[in-house]
Amino acid sequence: MLVQDPFRNFDTLFGRVPGRSTSPMPMDAYRRGSDVWVHVDLPGVSLDSIDVSVERSVLTVSAERDWQLEDDDRVYLSERTRGTFRRQVHLGEGLDPSGIEAAFTDGVLTLRIPVAEQAKPRKIEINSKPMAIDVESSVPA
Repeated sequence: MLVQDPFRNFDTLFGRVPGRSTSPMPMDAYRRGSDVWVHVDLPGVSLDSIDVSVERSVLTVSAERDWQLEDDDRVYLSERTRGTFRRQVHLGEGLDPSGIEAAFTDGVLTLRIPVAEQAKPRKIEINSKPMAIDVESSVPA
């Protein structure tokens, strides 16, 4: 049985923004029923700095996390990545980008991407009567 895998064409690309650090955003993606669910970890990121867009079947998630030092601050440790983050994923033909929904809760961006109707499995009815074959129209003249 041939089943179209919507993850087959997932390409992960990391974009670079000049003057900003770039880091991967941890992501999980799975299919449940008629939807593909994507969870992206964005701890410490405000909702206002998140942008989600789709262009030519490429889903782009970008976000920014930053903090400003004051003149008299003395930094003892700086391990938290800050700057602009961007992640692009190719959606493949089996998904419907027009129906994507997004929510942001507790530092996790959740995307629901519906599987396209043409990619959903369908049952083929089998007829018990023989099919007529038109011999004359199938022979070249």
